[in-house]
Amino acid sequence: MGGTDSRHGGQILVDALKANGVRRVFSVPGESFLAVLDGFYESGIQNVVCRQEGGAAMMAEATGKLTGRPGVAIVTRGPGATNASAGVHVAMQDSTPMILLVGQIARADRDREAFQEVNYPLVFGGLAKWAAQIDDTARIPEYMARAFHVAMSGRPGPVVLALPEDMLSDHVETPDLPPAKPVMNAPSDAAVDAVIAALAQAERPLIVPGGSLWSEAAAENLGRFAAAWDVPVAVPFRRQDRIDNRLAQYVGDLGVGMNPQLGAALGEADLVISLGSRLGDTLTNGYTLMKPSGQGRRIVMVHPDPNEIGHLWRADPGIAADPQAMIAALATRPATRSFTDWTRDLRARYEDWQTPRPTPGTVRMENVIHWLSQNLPEDAVLTNGAGNYAAFLHRYFRYKRPFTQVAPTSGSMGYGLPAAIAAKLNAPERAVVCLAGDGCLQMTVNELSTAAQHGAHVIVIVANNGQYGTIRMHQERHYPARVSGTALASPDFAALARSYGGHGEVVTADADFPAAFARAQAAGSLAVIELMLDPEALTSSATLSQIRAQSQR
Repeated sequence: MGGTDSRHGGQILVDALKANGVRRVFSVPGESFLAVLDGFYESGIQNVVCRQEGGAAMMAEATGKLTGRPGVAIVTRGPGATNASAGVHVAMQDSTPMILLVGQIARADRDREAFQEVNYPLVFGGLAKWAAQIDDTARIPEYMARAFHVAMSGRPGPVVLALPEDMLSDHVETPDLPPAKPVMNAPSDAAVDAVIAALAQAERPLIVPGGSLWSEAAAENLGRFAAAWDVPVAVPFRRQDRIDNRLAQYVGDLGVGMNPQLGAALGEADLVISLGSRLGDTLTNGYTLMKPSGQGRRIVMVHPDPNEIGHLWRADPGIAADPQAMIAALATRPATRSFTDWTRDLRARYEDWQTPRPTPGTVRMENVIHWLSQNLPEDAVLTNGAGNYAAFLHRYFRYKRPFTQVAPTSGSMGYGLPAAIAAKLNAPERAVVCLAGDGCLQMTVNELSTAAQHGAHVIVIVANNGQYGTIRMHQERHYPARVSGTALASPDFAALARSYGGHGEVVTADADFPAAFARAQAAGSLAVIELMLDPEALTSSATLSQIRAQSQR
């Protein structure tokens, strides 16, 4: 690592990444940051070269989800940056620490609409936690230290820094700065007492753990706390790995495609204790189950960012603290009562929702997901993007350990494959399975090449029903039988995997899936299993024809 010797800006920046423990970055190369590429040359930092900047940014975001430290992507100016904005949006809505570094035109050409010129603080100002441009080479360590701090502090999120190419190539003497550390915000004894008092006074409480700050210890402490009080735990959208789903106190996920009976329970609850969740629109079904204008129940909110408390809900109390620290403290307190009847009722509703409902076709997603839930290792990582196929995963898969669900709460299509690649590179010894629809996968299918190049042996399961299924569902509900813009053509996904040197096969019957999965595992390469689904199997609860018939009444 450099000290005060003269270095070019690219080397200073790479040294700042090393100081902050960055082991790999995700990039698409560009001439605007050649000095940074030079800095990587003997740095020991793996530069994962991707095929499109959106994929690179999503890989960085997934790395932030899995590690709790900012994932880093570096892309070129103009179209490179705008492509990467998709991953920045995911990081912002998912509260994920992430840093996007963007090449920029030379400083002397600013405001002349030079080739690929973009005002990055303006463009990303409303999309990221912080967006800035480094104009002084000597200040790179300062900006980088702040970037890591901002990305991890309070409510985590993305930072965007623009890097003029001449600034990066300049040589200066400047000292490195120590790595950024998360701000400590442990709850006071009085705050813990207040949460306990609220719980003791409730009749139908619901614990909602969420946010992006989590750990193995937090999951274990939450399980002990919930068991001691026998109080139900419901997780937000795509935060199902916050607690072992096999525990009797786990009652399901509140989000898109939620169990209607769990949604009803949210309406019945007289106390909601939010431990890191913002309790947003997906959790409340578009604010129909809980309304900010008249919330109708007591809400206790523990969140690391004081600005989120009172943003939507009148918290009583609102506590600005790390939810993990609060859970650890709650787990040490003796329970003064239990909510056994309420919890058993909600768990029974969950178990009923878990019972597979048969859908049309010879390959049924409910059976595939049930098999995966029963047979994958407990530490297997599952990733997905957006689409009705994911509703089957949310409904029928039981997550056992933290950091096994990597999915966008923002609902971004194309996320699953980049996230799976990042997960496999982060933990090569773990099984990593990407679930994707035919439309979802084609958003980032070119990243199969990235997986092949960097040895990320992920298994991709493609749910192919020949349509943008989620949009078709909404279309049939609002304009039944008037199909427009939702049909979808796809390549031979299995052949595409083989073209990249991977394993690929097509499954047309449920009984063939276990053997196909075993072959994919044994291949020692990336693998794609294409499931040929009946287009009638539109959701986990209703067929296409049923949705159309209901809409035509």
